Amino acid sequence: MAQDVKPYVPLHVHTHYSVQDGLSTPEELVDKCQQYGMPACAVTDHGTLFGQMPFAQAAKGKIKAIFGCELYVAPDRMDNRQAKSSHEAAEHLVVYVRNETGYRNLCKLATKACLHGWHYKPRVDDNLLAEHSEGLMASSACLSGRIPRRLLGNRPEDARREAAKYAEIFGRENFFIELMNHGMDEEEQITDELYRISRELKLMAIATNDSHYTNREDARTHDILLCIQTQKTLNDENRMRLPNDEFYLRTPEEMWSWFMRWPDALENTLAVAERCDFVMPENQHLIPNYDLPDGVDHFEYLQKLTMEGLAWRMGDNPPREYLERLEYELGVIRQMNFVDYFLVVWDMIHFARQHAIPVGPGRGSGAGSLVAYCLGITGVDPLKYGLYFERFLNPERKSMPDIDTDFCYRSRKEVVRYLRERYGEMNVAQITTFQSMKARNAFRCVARAMGIPFSETNELLKLIPELPGKKLESLAQIQEADPVGLNRVMEANSQFAEVFREAIKLEGAINAVSTHAAGVVICDHDLTDHVALYRPADGHGSETQVQMDMGGVDKFGLLKIDVLGLRTLTVIWDTVKLLRQHRGIEIDINKIDLNDRAAYRLIQEGNVKGVFQLESAGMRETARQAGVESIEELSAVIALYRPGPMALIPKYLENKFNQDRIVYDPPHTDDILKETYGVAIYQEQVMGLVRACAGFSAGKADNIRRAMSKKKAGELAALKTEFINGCQ
Repeated sequence: MAQDVKPYVPLHVHTHYSVQDGLSTPEELVDKCQQYGMPACAVTDHGTLFGQMPFAQAAKGKIKAIFGCELYVAPDRMDNRQAKSSHEAAEHLVVYVRNETGYRNLCKLATKACLHGWHYKPRVDDNLLAEHSEGLMASSACLSGRIPRRLLGNRPEDARREAAKYAEIFGRENFFIELMNHGMDEEEQITDELYRISRELKLMAIATNDSHYTNREDARTHDILLCIQTQKTLNDENRMRLPNDEFYLRTPEEMWSWFMRWPDALENTLAVAERCDFVMPENQHLIPNYDLPDGVDHFEYLQKLTMEGLAWRMGDNPPREYLERLEYELGVIRQMNFVDYFLVVWDMIHFARQHAIPVGPGRGSGAGSLVAYCLGITGVDPLKYGLYFERFLNPERKSMPDIDTDFCYRSRKEVVRYLRERYGEMNVAQITTFQSMKARNAFRCVARAMGIPFSETNELLKLIPELPGKKLESLAQIQEADPVGLNRVMEANSQFAEVFREAIKLEGAINAVSTHAAGVVICDHDLTDHVALYRPADGHGSETQVQMDMGGVDKFGLLKIDVLGLRTLTVIWDTVKLLRQHRGIEIDINKIDLNDRAAYRLIQEGNVKGVFQLESAGMRETARQAGVESIEELSAVIALYRPGPMALIPKYLENKFNQDRIVYDPPHTDDILKETYGVAIYQEQVMGLVRACAGFSAGKADNIRRAMSKKKAGELAALKTEFINGCQ
């Protein structure tokens, strides 16, 4: 930014969380704001708060994040659904969060809009705004705002009345008149009158640019995005589109050039930013208080349940190591204030078992807890299989525990319904997940928007390389994959070069909102004190979900429980029931013989089609080559047959069949690696190696494991010297 140009704060900005309407990512916006010397930025996505946590994370330590939303306001009442179009159904109003009360009120507004006001769009009304105005500021929005619409309709007195009404709702110092200039005739027609209203009513005017994409050159890509949203093509003259290429994140120089007649409107953007003091909370550990009779100590109750469970699992005289492990685990659980977490999960599992709902044995790090095993939450003995409790709960790094639980696919809704009844309808919600455009889908959508027939597009799609977890960042990657094929397709259709360029820019853009398959959030009070809730427009009967994805929920600190409906569990349970009904055979699936030679023969022969985790051709062949003979070997093969560790399969096979040649270096690591024939397969083995070689505590070893699994190079570098010193 030039030295003599004053700064400016963008206060009307959309990200790709304005799904298929905004193109910018929060990270792109923050980087641009830094580049332009902007001290702050507001994100005001349409109707929801989906992008607020990602924006908070992107802005941390870089710029001030202002949290807002461009709300849809019903012309009269939000329960009036007489309107015949989205234009009739709602007008726009931008709101900004000033403080914690304002954030809470915005969560309630966005929730009620989605749950009770949906008609074309999630809508609020003036009565609801008045009820939840504390801690918020608002502005008159774009040409779709109520005040601009009245002026465009040649109703200036109505426009003044609406401005005065909003000034009364939010407070005169908290309602602003937005001035926009995208070079549109309609804006020029009303800007002077808007400014006049601000002066007459003693309201601040603010200059904004309705940013839907980051750079001017992204306008074409955004036009294609709108075609994808509306299922139109670029050659359709009647399609929805923005009128020009001015809807990007302008520089301060550009804004001062466009608004030189209203310098106070630019200066006021800084004043608005200064008044926004809310910082998005993180790592709050919002665990519900489990309801027990008065006078009953929660820890003592957990202790009692655990010891009863130990007797159920091990008999009246359990080995001393089990008692010592339980004492340690219970101490950590108490120290980290996670007693109620275990009671909440135990209660859910207890309900399922009481109602004959099949429950899986547990997945993930939760299987490392002996307390969870004794409570019946998991079905895996962690001492028998060498599982670390610290991988689940690390006393050296406080983070929310996470137990993954599987239920019968048919009965999952019954479990979630119980949680709602137990903790309250507004206290339980599922987690949102965002679907983004993958490479092939982006190419297909762009080609369709450009009017290219599918038969021709299909040739192009064959050239897109599969890059799991990676993005195509340039045409060069495709050229490298199949240069001859690419040249042939380019010659056949000159438009394909543009399809490639635009698809690469759209890859990763959010194109749909859906519900996470397992994640459920539980609170002991109204979730809208912390986060907005959502229900799809066509979701009558759909489950309510939080307006955050899994990462946002974890970062915020809400209690998340995985309640996965697993079809395989249903199939197993149905099979057990059919055997009982038709053959009189009783099978306890939790007590089957894990050393059944006949079962391993089927696996060795590759006769496992239809068996969960084993049925793919590659998996069957790997299991056949390995000659799987035990549950430990079966676990190892399943763990190896994944994109990352697949490269270790040859070494594992070689070592298994040549065990006399295995060299353990250093020698004392043989106890850790012997079970997997000298190959480190499991994260627990990484922890064991770090402890054995460098003398790290289990908690510190888990920090290394976590940094490795999440590819956190900075954290690994910080521990490198300590590890090397410990090995000497």
